[in-house]
Amino acid sequence: MGRPGGADMNSLTIALAGLGGVVLAGVVAHGAWQARKAGPRRPDEPPIEPREPVLGAPATERIEPTVGEEPESPLPAMPRRASLRIDALIDAIATLSLEAPVSGEMVLAHQPPTRRAGSKPFLLEGLNADTGEWEAPLPGQHYSELQAGVQLANRTGAMNEIEYSEFVQKIEPFAEAIGAMADFPDMLDAAARARELDAFAGQCDAQLAVHLQARSAAWSVGYIQQHAARHGFVPGMVPGRLVLASTEEGAPPVLTLTFDSQAALADDPNRAAVRDVTLSFDVPQTDAGAEPFIAWQASAQALSLGMDASIVDDNGQALSPQGFAAIGNELNQLYAALAERDLAAGSAAARRLFS
Repeated sequence: MGRPGGADMNSLTIALAGLGGVVLAGVVAHGAWQARKAGPRRPDEPPIEPREPVLGAPATERIEPTVGEEPESPLPAMPRRASLRIDALIDAIATLSLEAPVSGEMVLAHQPPTRRAGSKPFLLEGLNADTGEWEAPLPGQHYSELQAGVQLANRTGAMNEIEYSEFVQKIEPFAEAIGAMADFPDMLDAAARARELDAFAGQCDAQLAVHLQARSAAWSVGYIQQHAARHGFVPGMVPGRLVLASTEEGAPPVLTLTFDSQAALADDPNRAAVRDVTLSFDVPQTDAGAEPFIAWQASAQALSLGMDASIVDDNGQALSPQGFAAIGNELNQLYAALAERDLAAGSAAARRLFS
């Protein structure tokens, strides 16, 4: 005979085992929920692919920033950015006189292999014998005169005597090879102009930035991209960078949103926690007509609401609407100073100088 109650015991054992399985499943599910809750916030949709416009690429689309809405219909193709030109405002210019026009092929065959003198770029232009326009030398064209311009200053500082000498050393053999007579500005005068321009640029250079700091849960990379995309940002070519593109092809972005590049490069970006992103724009590089300050302030406020973030300055101090207004007043003074020097923000010369 079996032991009394054996069948009942077996039924109880099975029931307890089943209950234990349910409890175990509940514990596992609860643990997974807690882990997700403790991890960074994730996007509700797949992150968008990189689309930062690059110079020389086909015209792309720009999506205007909106508040709380997904981007919809694209705008017309962006206008092309004008090619770089020598400018007496920011270049020391050497003239190369010719007895007879030379072909574009000859110019291109003998031009210096590099277009830098130290940290300063230089440009070559020819006076087209048919159109009477200055342009970068092209095959199939003839040029009655040439000129070379070395940049007097950029964000690395003023052109010095060593850089100017390197410029001369690269242009002299080029002039000889095409049968031109080169006439260079006085080195000391050029260096003095460079120092004066650099001093001005130092007073007018500004890159405005605010930080968005998570108030509660951290953000995943996809979460940041999702919210930024709602306001017109697209992932850039560099990890941890998103941009609000200009309507001018090849121009710098209007706004840039950056965060920890290591998080962007993580094996699972949705598990990498980010608590701080920086929203900025480069004042002299950005055309004031694009209203970057308005876009900067509006994007900061919209992103802070959507991502539950505080808006703070570099010192961690909260930035109020009054703070933005004070920055706007100073910005207008900076715009006026640049325009008075014929170096309006976003102009070709300003972009070269502040590069």
